Amino acid sequence: MLMSTSISLHTGRPESFKTPLLACFLGTGESLPANLKDLDKLLGGALKRTLTRRDFRGARDETLHLVGAGSGPGRIVLVGIGSPKYRTAGLRRAATLTGRMAQKSGVGSLTIVANGMSAEEVEQVAVGVQFGSWEYADLKTPPPENERRDPLTACDLLVDDAKVMAAAVKAGVAIGEGYALARRLGNMPGNVCTPDTFVETAKTIGTAHKMRVTVLGRKEMERQGMGAFLAVAQGTPQDPKLITLEHLKGPKSQKPIVLVGKGLCFDSGGISIKPADRMEFMKFDMCGAAAVLGAMEAIGRLGLRINVIGAIGSTTNMLSGTAVKPGDVVTAASGKTIEVINTDAEGRLVLADVLHYIKQFSPSAVVDAATLTGACVVALGSVASGALGNDDALVQEVVTAARAASEPAWQLPLFDEYQELIRSSFADIKNIGGRGAGAITAAAFLKEFVDYPWVHLDVAGTAYTEADLPTMPVGSTGTPVGTFVEFVRRRAG
Repeated sequence: MLMSTSISLHTGRPESFKTPLLACFLGTGESLPANLKDLDKLLGGALKRTLTRRDFRGARDETLHLVGAGSGPGRIVLVGIGSPKYRTAGLRRAATLTGRMAQKSGVGSLTIVANGMSAEEVEQVAVGVQFGSWEYADLKTPPPENERRDPLTACDLLVDDAKVMAAAVKAGVAIGEGYALARRLGNMPGNVCTPDTFVETAKTIGTAHKMRVTVLGRKEMERQGMGAFLAVAQGTPQDPKLITLEHLKGPKSQKPIVLVGKGLCFDSGGISIKPADRMEFMKFDMCGAAAVLGAMEAIGRLGLRINVIGAIGSTTNMLSGTAVKPGDVVTAASGKTIEVINTDAEGRLVLADVLHYIKQFSPSAVVDAATLTGACVVALGSVASGALGNDDALVQEVVTAARAASEPAWQLPLFDEYQELIRSSFADIKNIGGRGAGAITAAAFLKEFVDYPWVHLDVAGTAYTEADLPTMPVGSTGTPVGTFVEFVRRRAG
């Protein structure tokens, strides 16, 4: 596993740093900033000429490299942030792009000019650098020694006041580590990441941050009557797991926030088998659970003075002689009967029993994340997660946190009329509602099992990417780690 990138704060003039690579972020049409004028003199006016001739225009993801002078930075890279609606998101993207570029080029260390940035912006830059430099190379054979490049192990941020920005960097590092944990789990293939892997990871987090960890296996779930969860798990010999982590740093009387994640380590679709094309990406069907663990890692590092519980349900949806069949009727832990119309709508069956199980904690708010429906991808693509819930104020609170975390979410309606689409002729409800409004009827199904303020995040389009993007490679994105952390942090005050 690659070393993480350490983030340090420094004050001083950009031209005085003997760094292999100095990064400067500029917006569309922005002129030469005052703090770069001495650097420009050192470079013989190259920066000003570049901007005057519009060789670099500051567009989003635009980059331009300049060779340094005899002293000071070895190389300079200008990175465009465009004209983003939210500057924090633009700066994080630029920092991510820079981190990835530095990782590929093998510079080893990097300096970013962050003078004039707010604490919120510095935090997002710190997150972005770590995000961009992170790679999943656990299962690759290392290249020959003479072909290896130095990983990006250090990044210096040049700021006006290091003391003022210390807390922002600490938070950024904590969130970055949370993303790294979630992305690593997400990128593991199904034969490496199993429900037991989640147990081991949860116990490691629990030990490091003094969180209580509870694990239920198949036998414990049977005793609790979790027929919905167990229906999905009955086709695999692997032991399913329901795991909770308790971060109890708030007042004893404070009702906890509960973060819930879907953890299908592989989803074949079961008897309603998926097409073979691109089925390998179904190893990412556990990204909701990975995000919960990543968020709990970050929350533990931040030591937030609040009560938070992470809960995940993990199994594998496989075909076998014992697998659940279309038309089967199962009984959830709540007592509701469910007609299984499509065995590929399995995540909501797992979440039904997890959402019922967490009632024992008397939560103040529950936010779940799941790669739940292809319908949400059709509706929102890979740009935004779908947000639905039974409390509009809470939904907007989560959507606001998502924006601040540079993980956009968009509210979809959850009118009572949608509940009619999941009524069954042979049971209380059925697990799909037909072709129309698929993301909404999936949430309507989950709504049947909650009696507390609740928001559902459908991250099917945002939790992983099937394409190599400018800011990240194919694989897990870590979404919605940042949303979870930001939502909890804002409640902690």
